[in-house]
Amino acid sequence: MSKLLEGLNAEQRTAVTTTEGPLLVIAGAGSGKTRVIVHRIAYLLEQGLARPEQILAVTFTNKAALEMKERVHHLVPPSRRRGELLLSTFHSLCVRILRRHLDRFGGAYTRDFTIYDTDDQGRLVKACLKELGLDEKQYPPRAMQSRISAAKNRGETPETLPPSSDPMRDALSRTFRLYEARLAAANALDFDDLLLLTVRLLHRFEDIAADYNDRFRYILIDEYQDTNPPQFNLVRLLTQQRQNLCVVGDPDQSIYKFRAADIRNILDFEQHYPKAKTIILAQNYRSTKTILDAANAVIQHNRARRKKDLITHNPAGEPICVFVAANAEEEADFVVKEITAWQRRHAHLPSPETRAAVLYRINAQSRLFEEACRRQGVPYVLIGGFSFYERAEIKDVLAYLRLLLNPHDDAAFDRIVNVPPRGIGKATLDILSAHAINNGVSRWTATLQLLEAGRLAARALTALNSFVQLIESLQALVGDTKLAGLVQAVIMRSGYDEMLRQEGTREAESRKQNLNELLAAAAEADERQESLREFLDRAALVADTDNLVDDARITLLTIHSAKGLEFPLVVVAGLEEGLFPHMRAAYNDDDLEEERRLFYVAMTRAKQQLYLTYAERRRVYGEEVLADPSRFLEEIPEALLMDVRQQGVGKLTPPPAAEVNGQHWSHPQPAGTKPVGTATAATGFRVGDRVAHATYGVGQVVRVADGKLDIAFLGKGVKRFVAGAAPLKKIARE
Repeated sequence: MSKLLEGLNAEQRTAVTTTEGPLLVIAGAGSGKTRVIVHRIAYLLEQGLARPEQILAVTFTNKAALEMKERVHHLVPPSRRRGELLLSTFHSLCVRILRRHLDRFGGAYTRDFTIYDTDDQGRLVKACLKELGLDEKQYPPRAMQSRISAAKNRGETPETLPPSSDPMRDALSRTFRLYEARLAAANALDFDDLLLLTVRLLHRFEDIAADYNDRFRYILIDEYQDTNPPQFNLVRLLTQQRQNLCVVGDPDQSIYKFRAADIRNILDFEQHYPKAKTIILAQNYRSTKTILDAANAVIQHNRARRKKDLITHNPAGEPICVFVAANAEEEADFVVKEITAWQRRHAHLPSPETRAAVLYRINAQSRLFEEACRRQGVPYVLIGGFSFYERAEIKDVLAYLRLLLNPHDDAAFDRIVNVPPRGIGKATLDILSAHAINNGVSRWTATLQLLEAGRLAARALTALNSFVQLIESLQALVGDTKLAGLVQAVIMRSGYDEMLRQEGTREAESRKQNLNELLAAAAEADERQESLREFLDRAALVADTDNLVDDARITLLTIHSAKGLEFPLVVVAGLEEGLFPHMRAAYNDDDLEEERRLFYVAMTRAKQQLYLTYAERRRVYGEEVLADPSRFLEEIPEALLMDVRQQGVGKLTPPPAAEVNGQHWSHPQPAGTKPVGTATAATGFRVGDRVAHATYGVGQVVRVADGKLDIAFLGKGVKRFVAGAAPLKKIARE
């Protein structure tokens, strides 16, 4: 037996040695899928079944590709490594192919094309809108860019877009057509083009497709559950001659639908390749038995999956700890204290064995954990996004606030003088800058002087005057208005909220959530009776995290960013209805199943200890509202859970039996029960209820008070109704 097979379990060995024909490897979390891919490549080389250049392995990140290549290098002797092993991402593979063959299409494209990144694309879309005379407020560039990308991934072209009398559809078609023309004129491709043109090339030119089919005798695709339609078509075209295709993935970890990933690619693999063999890797080497039993119990509620239950020979380990906080601030403080206590108890272990991660559903949740780490002096690192106070929308609003206190703050002025866009162009800003420099005054003073002198074009004078009036009206609120009200006034009066509403993209929704979190921070500052200056100073200190990164004890990241990672201790925070699962997914079975897969991924990142936390109250749109615990908590067997109380920080302390309905444990306030203090009898509604409205669509009750209902409607904000007269229909929970 080859030494390469030593140390592999029976299923792993079969996956490595089944070299001929299509092979589907369902690789559960922590089951050693990367090891299987690496050893399979090494086995093909060792057995002389292929030379390095005859093997293609595709994964989703350059980092993963590099690590795999290095591991193959250590496994295979030099005599078997002569030739180039192509282990790359899909986009890198497509660039290689297009660099050789793109000119076969003729026309403007040549092999030395330029690749436009997201920012380049955005600027081009903006230029197209301007050329077409389309109003950016009515047709936001980012929204148009997103729609063009979505159309491309559906295989549509400007010519094939369905006809419509809808002005947005007409504008999209015109912008899409001009965008494509400008790309061609610049000999440039965007990221979507890299995939789509490669598929088109292989489909149109049989000789090119035959060449690559002949070259790549063995193809391996990692994370197959994350492939989108163009990637699926590319794989099909590369396996027409031979079908020595091995795809590795896990339907239970398909969490990138928003990137056009199609779970059906892996679920229907045997239909696409009828001669396929399927191997399931179910032995988990990462987590304790308790964690796996809980994860298995949760994911079995999904229908779109391949049935499997992860098993392990690891010890049962500690119970899964559940902590119920009074509010989100207490949740964050507890999490940081508990992690620190856990790390102290395990200080005798090597540092990699004491790493901890806090996972959350949306980026906006990071703010409270960052602040808790700062207060307690605990080093942390933020992954998968900027520090909360470094995010563009947060810096924009803080720049407004800085300008209210000090209108001569040139950095703040430059940042927001034309954000949101208010018609102050580059030429005007250049005049302002020159006047300020020549006269030794601030941008603000230069603005006032130029307005008084009238030395600008009429449109520029109008725009600048409007900006000055905005700042002065906001300055009048300072001192007499609470911070939360001041922040809200900045967001609304500046037009920032309207700008994000007009964009209507997922990114815009995420940015609005971040601004809602800033409102929550301001409300907390009001409770501490902080001044505007103190609030801004504290924000500036929280943003300064450079010195914490190298010695981080806690990693903060979204669950999407945690895919593929593992930590000895994991905390999954914010397990509340409307947050996780996200409100957007609550009314669609497919979306809800993806949310459950996301929770499954979060749970299976933990090796030794898993904490699940939520808050009974959380600020939504600046208002503190009661929250229901996530339905996912109900899906975990009670025997696997242990309550953790604040007085027991650092210890796993189950509550007295009387506190849990006479049982040793039942998780607090299961979804579907009435939270304490929630108004319901008088109104018939309570916080967390899902409702339908004829005009606004589906929404969620976020506040019940004084016979009135505040209801958050996706994309339409919060609307207030009189409970008895509201034209609302309650939606029953599934």
